[in-house]
Amino acid sequence: MNEIVIERATDEDAAEILVLQRCCWVSEAISNNSMDIPPLHEDLPTVRAWVQESTVWTARRGSRLAGAVRGTADGTAWQIGRLMVAPDLAGNGLGRRLLQHVEQNAPEHITRFELFTGSRSLRNIRLYTRAGYSQLPPDPSHIPGVVYLSKPNAINSD
Repeated sequence: MNEIVIERATDEDAAEILVLQRCCWVSEAISNNSMDIPPLHEDLPTVRAWVQESTVWTARRGSRLAGAVRGTADGTAWQIGRLMVAPDLAGNGLGRRLLQHVEQNAPEHITRFELFTGSRSLRNIRLYTRAGYSQLPPDPSHIPGVVYLSKPNAINSD
């Protein structure tokens, strides 16, 4: 995966991100036995909006979009989401690289990283726990069937 280039996403990337997102979240829907997964229902204007409002990175292998991830500041938390890797490239470390990249590029005031995934998305949960994330205790505000994880920002923790 050394030939992968990670760059900030632009509005021109939004259509490709949408296609990749749908490809990636079909397996999540199957694993979690639910088609009620927001990434499967977003449209191009929605993806364009979060590309403009959040900090989004793309990972390209040549001209091909191989992955993407976004980060959004919420107070002192860096909300990490839409971490995606093309299904045929999964398992080669690109997801880990994207996760590290989004963490390393968090704004200076960020003290913790937060993310969530489906409770049956075992591959994702394994990736996140290996990266130092811990599952948060259940909370009434949490979406049913979703696991919430967090870890301190080692550079600037509470």
